[in-house]
Amino acid sequence: MSSIDPTARIEDGAVIGDDVSIGPYCVIGSNVSIGAGSRLVGHVSVTGHTTIGDNCTIHPFASLGGAPQSTGYKGEPTKLLIGSACVIRENVTMNTGTVGGGGVTRVGDRGFFMAASHVGHDCIVGDDVIFANMATLGGHCEIGDYTFIGGMTVLQQFTRVGPQVMIGGMSGLRDDVIPYALASGIYARLSGLNIVGMRRRKFTRERLSVVRSFFSDLFYSPGLFVERLERVRPRASEDPAIAEIIAFIDDGQSRKRRRPLCMAADGARSSDDHDHDDA
Repeated sequence: MSSIDPTARIEDGAVIGDDVSIGPYCVIGSNVSIGAGSRLVGHVSVTGHTTIGDNCTIHPFASLGGAPQSTGYKGEPTKLLIGSACVIRENVTMNTGTVGGGGVTRVGDRGFFMAASHVGHDCIVGDDVIFANMATLGGHCEIGDYTFIGGMTVLQQFTRVGPQVMIGGMSGLRDDVIPYALASGIYARLSGLNIVGMRRRKFTRERLSVVRSFFSDLFYSPGLFVERLERVRPRASEDPAIAEIIAFIDDGQSRKRRRPLCMAADGARSSDDHDHDDA
């Protein structure tokens, strides 16, 4: 049985699942669906055409399903879809999509969104991500599974970040980041591979060695990048991670609206001296 504080306002038409807890002064719109076992601590606003999965925990002053921050938005019934078992901390904002961007903002399962982080309109966010405090996505960004975005980091609209990436805090990202990479900086550059994160995903020593070698050849061998990319293409058969990185690059190049590829910083190497805890 759900528990709803008497000060909460729930509009007619809202769908509230079993065993949902809605705390003081929450506001739930008429086109909202909240999954079973979810908990809204208090002072939470959920509006728009928003669906929240099961067993999510949403902390005070989060605002979910607000209108997209787009001058082209004319009040269309676009959506925000949030997966299951997400933790959404204080002052987090997530907006619905726009018609021009497909009409849907999607957030996967088991995400951890720290205070004041933001998911802009038409973004696609994968499973098991972590957004540190004030991490911010512009519209139409795509974030892969198991990615960590550091505090006060900002992604320009249409930027893609592959799975298992770690982006350092206070970075400005305007280029696509390949899967499994580390990136940081005011104008972010790659600084190696996310070795700690890859180990947590059960990469063996042998696999790490193969992917390291590929990374070095792709970013540091002689010639232009396009020439290096063609030289390493046959290595896609050596490891699924290599095939994934090459496919990510090709996908970006095929898009009508695309960002440049984030390149490696001078002197950066794929090595073990990036022992980050939150990879």
